[in-house]
Amino acid sequence: MSTGWTLFIVIITAINVVGATWLMWASSRRAPGEKAPGAETTGHTWDGDLAEYNNPLPRWWLWLFYGSVVFSLAYLVLFPGLGSWKGTLGWTQEGQWQKEVEAAELAAAPMFERFSRMSFAELGADADAMRVARNLYANHCAMCHGSDARGAIGFPNLTNADWQWGGTEDAVYATIAYGRIGAMPPWGEVLGPDGVEEVVAYTLTLSGQQAPADLAAAGEARFQMICSACHGLDGKGMQVVGGPNLTDDVWIYGGGADMIRYAVLNGRQNQMPAQLDALGEQRVRLLTAYVLTLAPPQPAAEPAASPVESTADEGEAEATAGVAADAAE
Repeated sequence: MSTGWTLFIVIITAINVVGATWLMWASSRRAPGEKAPGAETTGHTWDGDLAEYNNPLPRWWLWLFYGSVVFSLAYLVLFPGLGSWKGTLGWTQEGQWQKEVEAAELAAAPMFERFSRMSFAELGADADAMRVARNLYANHCAMCHGSDARGAIGFPNLTNADWQWGGTEDAVYATIAYGRIGAMPPWGEVLGPDGVEEVVAYTLTLSGQQAPADLAAAGEARFQMICSACHGLDGKGMQVVGGPNLTDDVWIYGGGADMIRYAVLNGRQNQMPAQLDALGEQRVRLLTAYVLTLAPPQPAAEPAASPVESTADEGEAEATAGVAADAAE
């Protein structure tokens, strides 16, 4: 705050304090019970004979007011209240908040230390961990994903099996900890009006919706040339780049022709903010475990065949083929 504004605040505050004090002092100059000469009442009367007297304020009330003035002056010396004056105690609301956070962290340290030794699966099965996680979700996630985690227009549903960036433990943790940025570039100028309608028609057919066959057929070639880089050749998405699956009925912004057309024409921009710096490692782990309990379990990846197994499989296939050939002869 500038020096000019500080002086302005100081002057206005001083005028108010001095003015209010003088007003109280001036109105109390007559002793209690003494009537003002020639002005016994204020002239206000109710119900015919109920008059309002002009008596001075009680002494106890005046001393209470003077005490509040002394208190306010002491407060303005000790604490910030006069422009850029920081107060002799150096108190700030940020410092007070930080002290309260540190006290809360110290009290919660034993609980989080126990959670740190648990896996995501163990956290998801622990009642105390999930109680804390639900509170974390309500305070930090519900405003976007909803209190029931089913999302809204522009915000993903966390209770289904459709994951734009992957639904494994590592993928969900990375999403919460480091955030995600989803960018659908606008293609209106590249495709032109006819090309947009063709791509929209083909996209509708990917999810089983009705569209003109001629437009969909023309749109397939455009889709393979432009859109498959993110959504895949089959339109089922690519989690490695955050490309959504277009073949199901899960749509963040809606799957109707109008919403698809808007996305193709103008693009989409979406961001999941990173939470690691704000919440810390253990709280992010708790949120990860909680989110994993909301959605159906992800299928385990099939292990890759070892070279020995591959050789055995090839030998078995050759032997089978040889038996089939002998039978045919």
